[in-house]
Parts: sequence; C-alpha cells; structure tokens
Amino acid sequence: MRKRIFVLAALAVYLELVFHLYMGLDMRYAPVFLCAAAAWGLLATAVVLLLPRKVRRAVGVVITLLMTVVYMAECICKVILQQYYQIIGGLETAAGNHLGDYSAAVWGALAENIPGLLLMVVLPLGVYFLATKEPKKVPGEADIDGQADSDGKKEKRTEWKQAGLTFGAACVFCVACLAAVFLLPWKGDINPAYLARTDLYTDDQVEQLGLGTMLLQDVRHSIFGTPGETMPQVEEAAEGQQEPEEPVYDYNQMDIDFEGLAAAASSDEERWLSEYFGSVQPAQQNEYTGMFEGYNVIFITAEGFSGYMIDPELTPTLYKMSTEGFVFKNFYSPLHFTSTSGGEFQNLTGLYPRAGFPVSLTESGKQSTYLPFTLANALNGEGYTSIGYHFNQNMYGRELSHPNLGYEWRQADACERPVTKETDEGGREYWPQSDDYMVQQTFEDYVDKEPFNIYYLTISMHLPYGYDSNEMSRRNWDQVASLPYSDKTKAYLAAGLELEKGLTHLLADLEEAGIADHTLIAMAPDHVPYSDLDILEELAGQDFGSDSVETLDEENVSLDVYKNTWILWSAGMEEPVEVEKVCSQVDILPTLLNLLGAEYDSRMLAGIDVLSDQEGMAVFFSRSWITDQGTYSRYTEEFQPAPDVEMTEEEKNVYVENKKYLADCRLRLGELIIETDYYRKALP
Repeated sequence: MRKRIFVLAALAVYLELVFHLYMGLDMRYAPVFLCAAAAWGLLATAVVLLLPRKVRRAVGVVITLLMTVVYMAECICKVILQQYYQIIGGLETAAGNHLGDYSAAVWGALAENIPGLLLMVVLPLGVYFLATKEPKKVPGEADIDGQADSDGKKEKRTEWKQAGLTFGAACVFCVACLAAVFLLPWKGDINPAYLARTDLYTDDQVEQLGLGTMLLQDVRHSIFGTPGETMPQVEEAAEGQQEPEEPVYDYNQMDIDFEGLAAAASSDEERWLSEYFGSVQPAQQNEYTGMFEGYNVIFITAEGFSGYMIDPELTPTLYKMSTEGFVFKNFYSPLHFTSTSGGEFQNLTGLYPRAGFPVSLTESGKQSTYLPFTLANALNGEGYTSIGYHFNQNMYGRELSHPNLGYEWRQADACERPVTKETDEGGREYWPQSDDYMVQQTFEDYVDKEPFNIYYLTISMHLPYGYDSNEMSRRNWDQVASLPYSDKTKAYLAAGLELEKGLTHLLADLEEAGIADHTLIAMAPDHVPYSDLDILEELAGQDFGSDSVETLDEENVSLDVYKNTWILWSAGMEEPVEVEKVCSQVDILPTLLNLLGAEYDSRMLAGIDVLSDQEGMAVFFSRSWITDQGTYSRYTEEFQPAPDVEMTEEEKNVYVENKKYLADCRLRLGELIIETDYYRKALP
C-alpha cells in the first residue's frame, strides 16, 4: 500500500510533463511546473488517504479521470480555439454558447490527436487501475493487516501518519515551486513571478506555471480576488506628435478635465486611466476628416477571413473593394482573447479585450458599460438607424452586448426580432449559414431608412473547412474543385465564396437603390483561420514558421500570418488611397469616426486614426509589436528596425522602452474601462 499511495502524485507530474512535451511548450520552466504538479498531486494523495478505505480507490479513479479529461480537453481547446480555458470563466462562457456548432471540429481534433488521447487519458487510467489493484489473498492465509490492526486504532494512526507525511511533502514541493518562481533569474516582462500574481495571459500561465496551477489559480482568484497589479507609471507625452503642417487642423478631442477626474478617482485603476489619458497627445484632424459625413455605413466583421484568399478572378468583388478604396498595405488582425468575440471587440470599440476571462464584449453587455464612441452610439444621435445582424444563435451574450453598442440587434434567438435561418426542404438548418442569404433577407429592412448604420457579423467562413463539414464549402465546391490546392484550402475558399456572393448582391442592391455613391462599406476579419495555418501558407505561398499548422505560437510563427485586408470603400471614391502605415483592428473605429466627422476623443481609445500623423502600431497577444519603425519580439527582447530605418543603439533602447510602455498601456485600457465604467464618469 505504501508504494501505491503516491500514484496520484506521480500521475500529476506525468500529465504535466507529457502535456508540455506534446504541446511543444517551453521546457525551461520545468522546475516551476513540475514542482507545482508534485505539490498538488501529493495534496490530492493526502486527502484520499484520509478517506475510508472502501472509497479510496473509487475517489482516486474519479480524480484521475478528471485530470486526464481536463488535460485532453485543454489540448483540444488550444487546437480549435487557440487558447486554454479557465475553469470558472471558461465554463460560464461555454455554457452560454452553442458548442454543437463545433462538434465536427472537436471530433476532427480528437481524430488528429489520438496519440495525445492515448498518452493523456488511456495510459494514466490504465496505470492507476493496475497500480491500485488489491493483491489476491491466498486461501487460508491470515490477514496480516487485520491481525496488526484488529482494534483499528493502529491502522488509523498509520493512515494519519502517511497523510501527514504526504501533506508535508506537498508543502516542501510548494515551497520549492515558489522559490523557483520568485528567486530564479527569469528574463522578460511576462515571467513566472508576474504570472503568479495575475489572472491574465492563460497561455503563458500554462507554459510557465503549469496547466494545473493555471486552473487552481483561476479558482483561487474567483474566491479571493486577484492581487492588485502594479499599473505602468504614466509618462509625459505618451504619444509623440509631429509639428502640424499647413493647413492647421483641429484635434479630435473633447473638453475633459482629466486632472480633476484623477483627483476624484474612487480606485487606483480609475486614477491611472485619467492620468494616462491626460498624458496622451490627441490626434490631429486631417484632409480626410468628414470625407464621408452623412454617408450610410455598412460595417462587416467577416468570420475567419484572410486577405490571402482574395483573387481578381475568383473573388472579383472582394478584389474591387480592396483595391479601389482605401488600401491599407500593412494592416494586421492580431488574434486576441476569445477569437470571434475578441475580434469584434477590437473592431467595434477601438480597444483590446482583456487577456483572460471574463470576456470583454460579453462583460460590457452584462454591466451595461457606457461606450459612447462605438459607431452606433456615436451616430444614433445624428439621426442614423443602426441595426445589427447575425444569422446564428446567441453566443458570447450578444443579446446584451450589441444593443449596448447601440444596435437594434437581430439574430436567430434571444432578441425581439429574430432572423429566420435558411433551411433545406426538410427543415434542417444549414451549418454554417449563408452570408449571401443574410444580405438578401435583410436589405429591405433598412434601404429606405437613410442614413443607416448597418452591422453584419458573417458566419459562412466558420471552421471546420471540409466538403462534408461545411455547407457553404459544399455549395460552392464546383468553383474551386480544379484549383491547385489541398481539399481543406479549397473548402476554405469555397466557404469564402458565399461572402463574395453576398457582397456582390449588396453592391448591386445599393446601386439599384441609387445610394451606392453615398454609402461607406467597411469590412475587417474577426480573426484569421487560426487553427488551419496550412491554409494560409498555401494561399500566401510562404512558410510562416510555426511548429504546428494547428496552433499560433507567436514565439515561433511569423507575424505575417496576421497580415490581412481591411476594406474601406465607397462607390463615390474617384481613386484609391494607399496607406503604408502599420495598423490593426483597434484602429478601425477611430479612423471611421474621423472620416464620418463624428465627435470623439482620440486620447481615450487604444487605436489611432490611421490617416492622422500619429505613428502606426500593431500590438499582438504576446505583447510583441510592430510599428512603422520596426518589430519587437517579446520572446527575444530584440528590436529589428524596418529596412529603411537607421537608429543608434541608444536611440533604439529609448524607442523600445517607450513603445513597450505604450503597448502595455493600450492592452489594459479595454479591461479597465469596463471594470470602472470609466467613460460614464468622464463624459456627460
């Protein structure tokens, strides 16, 4: 029995080690995550030892089953959703979503990860059953344990002693883990010491602290709260500003007393926001300010879209809109937390989502956070009709978040005016739904309600991509069948053709209604097809350097994988406008607000007006970034200047520190604005 009592601890260490190796995680943090696994494995062992002998094995089986299923489930989550899920926040989010939509992807991921299933589920369960199997008694042999513990007292004392020693061993490994976290000379801004004090950056927590520790931290933070994080020290003139040239333009700013707000702040977070916003230089208006004032607006968040799919012959409408309007040559769509919802949050609020649960867009709806700068909220006061459409069930709490953004929200359920999904002759709803069908079913709703502000969240390009698993891929297969790509890439393109058809019909309908020349269309992705990098590599004709085509590991993958197309087009534009500046999804909202001549404060968003004179910057989930001056890797802590940029070492160091500070601040704004409802306090 004494040899068998440590099987749970051994399995905990085994699972953590195998998980790291299987997922290709950095093994330099082994002293931390292996000590942590040993600590909580021994703690579980101590608890089991205190239970009645008859139930110990059953409880051990349950614990082992839970461990194995959780490790395998997190593996699948990472493959499909590109993130690990916390227990509390993750389950709450999952409960509100229709996970049946992912069933094909889940089964496909399991099929592709059978070795992981064997290593992390089947083998540990088999080992536990064999290791805890009671030996057969020889007929007539005396029960030694029964003789030694006839009165039960000695047996009880032995068990308590074993439990105490096991608990003591758990404490020793816990201390060793803490020593490794806080005393070893870790490099980088995101290190074990930082992660031990936060509930953000779950991917880094898993890699550095261990999956088990990340989950236990989530429970601890949910019960006791998160230790207060040190806010970046606000620097003067956080945003550089060039000297204005003639003609002199006004600034996109409002009359806000940030000093007074800081003095009256009710929390450190609120005070920091006021001090930070007060230090930022506002964006100057420019020759494009008000260019589309009074225009109708149609904004499209395109599910799983990548500009690498655009082709003049296969997708002529996408090609026309991406080359004849504003052409953003260095636009990136970084994958931030919670994939589609995180992408929407960037597109619609000009802010980065929180790097962990709760989901920022969902939380803004639950809390009725005041968001005055969203397109709908900014334009509704100017007499616009704002309606949003999504031909799918309610997910991520959009029944609350999107009305809070200012839209009359219409989806398949959980709204006042649900849309009717497309079905076959037998009444079966197609998966995914058709973007073309969505446009054709909704255009008449708003065509006579000028000026209108319409939002479409598409669905046709949702994973998985396959002839048998995606109705839109099957529907358009004949158009891609002869292309020189793999079947999965063909399926992705075929699904994208449904978006192409929808845009073609939309432009024709606008033209027929005589309003195309004063309607502005903006389209940006929610994210790239993040779990199918082989598709992007085929379409782009380049190797993005990832160790796995299923995961976006920003430590190893080229950031060009995020390079994308932001469409900003109107039939009334006489010639294209090419923009070289680095930009990303958070820059869309401030750019649109400036073009529409809407009032907003440019200091209070994470994004910038790309057409202003402020420097462009794209910040990624890992806290690496790209600016007009060069690229910084958080992992190597190295800055590579752009080809035409020359800097001395001193200039480079100063520049990097300033931009690191700015990136850290911008990543925190969305989270803190929702947490404090800051806009409501700062603005009328």
